[in-house]
Order: sequence, then C-alpha cells, then structure tokens
Amino acid sequence: MKTTDTPSVRILRVGEQVRHVLSEILARGDVHDETLAKHMVSITEVRMSPDLRHATVFVKPLLGQDEEAVLKALRTNTAYLQKTVASKVRQKYAAKLKFLADESFDEGTHIDKLLRAPKVAQDLGEAE
Repeated sequence: MKTTDTPSVRILRVGEQVRHVLSEILARGDVHDETLAKHMVSITEVRMSPDLRHATVFVKPLLGQDEEAVLKALRTNTAYLQKTVASKVRQKYAAKLKFLADESFDEGTHIDKLLRAPKVAQDLGEAE
C-alpha cells in the first residue's frame, strides 16, 4: 500500500486528459453560454481524486477579467461539461467536475513584488 501523498501516474494521466478535453470544448465554443463565448478561459490544472470520481478544475480567464462571472458560467454548465468529458475520457465512472479559480498566478505575482521591494532587494544585494 502506498503511504506517500504523491498521485499515481494513472491519476496524473487522467487529470491531464480531462484538462485537454475541457480546453478543447471551451476553445471550440461548444458551450452555448454568452459569458464563456466572450472570454478565453485557460484550464491550468485538473486534480483528480484517488478514486477518479472527482475532478477539481483550476481555471483562469485570459487577463483575469470577470473571473467570478466565468466561474459562475462554468458551474452553470457543469452537467454538459461532465457529460462531454465522460464521453471522451473513457473511465468506469464519470468524474464530477468542480471549478475553482487558479490563484497560483496571483501568488507568483505577489512573491515577485515582495522580492523586488527596496528593503528585500537591498538585503539580497548584500548577500551576493
């Protein structure tokens, strides 16, 4: 039995397949939703549960605009997206999709700002 928290190759592979299928659906405009039609949405990551029954989908609208409206539109169309993903990604069970905003870009920007702050830059300069 595995004791580590790292996901198996199979879990990672299925997550990547789900991400790819969702990206295709949104890029082609298959979802008939005004909000999704107006925004380019990037599926940055899909984390599958160990039993592959749940998928947490991290999304980021291009330029981060109208993030809440995009999330609401995705959540409204979850049934259609789940059905389409299930037909393209052959698994025993259709994964339930949960959409969340990807905050990693915001965190990266915040860390970059902190590192560029005069006080921190001064300390980093002395260390070299």
